[in-house]
Amino acid sequence: MTESWQFWAVVSAMFAALTAIFAKVGIENINSDFATLIRTFVIIGALCLFLTVSGQWQGLSTISGKTWTFLILSGLATGASWLAYFRALKIGDAARVAPIDKLSIVMVAIFGVAFLGEKLSGLNWLGVLLTAGGVILLSMRF
Repeated sequence: MTESWQFWAVVSAMFAALTAIFAKVGIENINSDFATLIRTFVIIGALCLFLTVSGQWQGLSTISGKTWTFLILSGLATGASWLAYFRALKIGDAARVAPIDKLSIVMVAIFGVAFLGEKLSGLNWLGVLLTAGGVILLSMRF
């Protein structure tokens, strides 16, 4: 089971949900950007510990220039996403902010097709449209 991408995707979703709840409570009396910095330090410390315990450190010279470039771009995009997410959580309800954040699902599908040459079936596109519709319904206040 732990070799399945589906298993890890569900685990990711579960922790992402907890992230929203914990962050909403945690940023109550703190600047959202500073809260993001604290969160980042916690992540760095946890990852260093994990890499040490699991023996997964590797030499920086073994990483190609292309890999460095795209990991740096990914890190910058992650940082921008976290700053925006924490700011949105500071202002809005977690139950409305988190679904809008999940529009990334729709965007990944579109970007994957446009930039990576991935193929989606008609049923996959229906799922993309339903996800977008669900996000809209979840984010509205009736």
